Parts: sequence; structure tokens; C-alpha cells
Amino acid sequence: MSSFFESDSPSNLTEYSVSELSGSIKRTVESAFDQVRVRGEISGYRGPHSSGHAYFALKDDRARIDAVIWKGTFSKLKFRPEEGMEVIATGKVTTFPGSSKYQIVIETLEPAGAGALMALLEERKRKLGAEGLFASERKRPLPFMPHVIGVVTSPTGAVIRDILHRISDRFPVHVVVWPVKVQGEGSGDEVANAIRGFNSFEPGGPIPRPDVLIVARGGGSLEDLWSFNDEAVVRAAAASEIPLISAVGHETDWTLIDYAADVRAPTPTGAAEMAVPVKADLEAQLASLAARLQGGVSRQMDLRRQSMRALLRALPSLDQLLALPRRRFDEAAAGLGRGLELNTLNKRRAFERAASHLRPDVLSNRIAERRQMLAERMTRAERTIERMLDRARARIDRADAVFATLPSRLQTHTDRARDRLGNLSGRADRAIGHQLVRARGELVAQERILQSLSYKNVLKRGYAVVRDDADRPVSLASALAAGSAISIEFADARIGAVTGDAPSAPQPSVSQTGGPSPKKRPAKPADPAAPPKQGSLF
Repeated sequence: MSSFFESDSPSNLTEYSVSELSGSIKRTVESAFDQVRVRGEISGYRGPHSSGHAYFALKDDRARIDAVIWKGTFSKLKFRPEEGMEVIATGKVTTFPGSSKYQIVIETLEPAGAGALMALLEERKRKLGAEGLFASERKRPLPFMPHVIGVVTSPTGAVIRDILHRISDRFPVHVVVWPVKVQGEGSGDEVANAIRGFNSFEPGGPIPRPDVLIVARGGGSLEDLWSFNDEAVVRAAAASEIPLISAVGHETDWTLIDYAADVRAPTPTGAAEMAVPVKADLEAQLASLAARLQGGVSRQMDLRRQSMRALLRALPSLDQLLALPRRRFDEAAAGLGRGLELNTLNKRRAFERAASHLRPDVLSNRIAERRQMLAERMTRAERTIERMLDRARARIDRADAVFATLPSRLQTHTDRARDRLGNLSGRADRAIGHQLVRARGELVAQERILQSLSYKNVLKRGYAVVRDDADRPVSLASALAAGSAISIEFADARIGAVTGDAPSAPQPSVSQTGGPSPKKRPAKPADPAAPPKQGSLF
């Protein structure tokens, strides 16, 4: 009985070392599968390695096999392999004893189709694109200077460290991280829930509502990034009220969330650069604008000073003021005698023309009477003219006396006006200086208030103002009927739109119009540097 058990003992089996067993398996596999033809989908392809070899995998819906194309064979291929491409590979199967793995060494490669995953991805892309989720009209601009940034990514790994480090270097702001799985079962649901969760935050709550979202993940194969092709993730990104940046994979990696996001970043670090500006550049720009403002004020003061000097030089002299009245007086005095003589001559001629039409025999007596009357009137007229001439000479003498004293009086008034103008000019310079100091302080205060209360800043953070066809702001969706013409005002421009189906029940939000109501601008202070109005010299 004991000999029977000894004959079945494992000691009768041949004993191999690990290297011998691995070598034997290798020779067996290579001899059995020396030349095979395999159809599968390329996965994990990242181009040739620095050594010139290409490493990837072939897969179908149930299995996967590693593949390699040596440098010499890769250079002879008629086409270059691509991620997700279905191919027919010819080569031999071998093993790698160092890790107990087997792989196929490809000698020739032929295209066979787009692959199951790529076909599914294209079909899903067409379906969601037909619904308008990828339309460029849905995409919103990123806020120029966000106060809070929400990040949806794994809490471990280099991605979150790179984002936090880049934001800290450019413009430190508050960052809220929503930890999720970025690969594996249930990761797509976690990412979608995180996006919806950030959008559900109320302003002023215990956790601040982000102004912009970043969905980030490092690079990987198509299978590794498949969670971001999930339909729930794409719909959550498209429905996000907060502007969203997609930073999934490397620059060559594309997922469906990239099409639904407002902005796609080539890398997570690039997403951080898009989210915030460079603080040092903003400070330099502000300093430049302040210098330009100071220079503009100085130039304006110089222009006002030159205008005042030009006005002083433009004041007329005494001779220019009296030249036109003096000339009119001389012309009137010279034409007075000639006018009287001419008037008498015209009357005599008119009388003679009228007398020529009368018959002497009928009007002889009347003529005698009229002649006597005319003689008397002429006598009275001559005495009247003499009296008028006497009065005119008296007025001329009085006017000469007045004009004789006029230069000294005008000189006195001119001296007084010059002294008063000098006093007023000094007071004006001092008043302008004080007014500029007060106006500058008021301008700075009003600018701060304007910047803090202006609804334009809210529009820059991604909100919008909706107005009806009468250009009135609309605060409730129920106030609009289907097919109504509306206009939507963004930070950079205003666009027209038409409402769709009847609105659903309103949801609580920060503002129905996307931001605070616009405030009235403060009244513009009077320009202290404006020149004073110049009155008449007299």
C-alpha cells in the first residue's frame, strides 16, 4: 500500500525552474502561433516611443491582447495606426517572461473599420449634436476675474496640484474642489452630479457659488477617458448655468464633454490659465492708465491756460470801438446840407410839373393865392430850418465836448477792468486747483461705486439680461408667450432671439435677469477747468 502512494507522489514529476518553465512556454506559444491573423480595435495608442517602437493593445468586446510594432517594421507600414481604429494585424504571438505576459509582434497591419467604441462614440456625438447641445450659440464667455473657481476632479494625483499651483502663481482666488472618480464604474455619474451640485449652490450660502467650473483629468486611453463621453456628463455640462472649462486628457485627446463645455483647454494647467488673468499684468496696466490720466489732466490745464491768454489778446482797443460810430457821425453831418437842398429842388420840380398841366385862365387867381401862401410858408420854412440848424449845431457842440472827455473816461474804465480781470484770473486759478482736487476725489469714489454696483460686471461673469420686444427687462419666464421676440444682452453685445415652448415652473435662482438691475449713473460734476464766461466790456 505504501509503494502505491509513493508512485503517485509529486516527487515523480519533473522539476523546472521559473526561467526554464517561462522559456518552455515561450517556445511552445511561438511554435504554435508562429503566424496568426488577428482582427481587433486599437486601444491606448500614443504614437511611436522614443526608441521608435510602438506599443498599444488590440481588443474586442470580451478580450484584449498587448501588441508591439518594432521600429524597423513601423517604418515600412503603408499607413499609421490611430486610436480606436479597427485593424487586421498579422504577426506572431510571443511571451515576455519578465512579467508573465504575452503579446503579438505585428509584422503587417491593415485597416478593418472604425471600431465598436469609436462607432458608438460617433453615434452618440451625432445624437447629442442634433439636440443642439454642441451649438456655439449656447456657449458663454468666461468671467474676466472670477472670485471662486470650482474644480471637478480626483482629489489625489498631479492634476489638482497643477491647477492649484497655476492659479496661485497667476491670481490667487478661492478654489472649491468636488472630489470624484475620473475612471471606472460610476465615475460618469459622479462627474455629472458634481456639475449639477455646483450649480445648485445659492449665492451667500455656507459654500460659495463658483463663478467658473473646471472639469479636469489627466491623459489616458479611450477606455480611461470613456466616463467623459457619458451622456449624463454631456447633458450636465450643457445645462450648467456656470461657465464650464473642459480639461480632460492631453491636447490630442477629445471627449464629448469638450464639445458641450463653453471652453476646451488642452491641459488642466491650460484650464487654470484660462480661468484667471495674470495679476502682475493687471497691476501694470492699471499703473499705465493712472499715468495716462495724470498726463491728460496736465495737458488739459495747459490748453485752458493758453485759451485764457488768447482771449486776453483778442480784446478790442479803444480806437477800434469808436471807429465805426465816428464814421457814421461824419457821414450823417456831411449829408445833411445836401439832403435839404436836394429835397427843395425835388419839390420845386414836382410843383412845376403839376403847374404845367393847369390852364392859366382858370387858375390864375388860385395861383396868385397859392404863390402868396407858398411865399409865406417858404419864409416860415427858412426860419424853421435856421432854428433846426441852430439846434443841430448846439447838439454837435455838446457831442464834441463829450467826445473830448471820452478817452480819459474809457482809459479809467479800462484800468479798472484790467485790475478786476487780474484779480479774477488769480482767483480762478486757485478755484480751479481746489475744484480739481475735490473732483478727483469724487471721481475716484464714484468710479468705485460704479464698478461695484454696475450690472455690466455681472454680465461679464456669464449672466445676461432678457428684454421683450418693447425693450423692457423681463424678470419672469411666465411673462413671455411662445414665439415672442426677445433680446438678450451679454457683456459684449446684444442679440435677438425667439422664445420656444411655454416655460416650465420657475426654479429659484440668483436673478431672473442674470444680474443686479442697472444703477443710474451719478450726475457728472461740472468741469472745473471750463473757462469763465467773458461779459461785455461796457
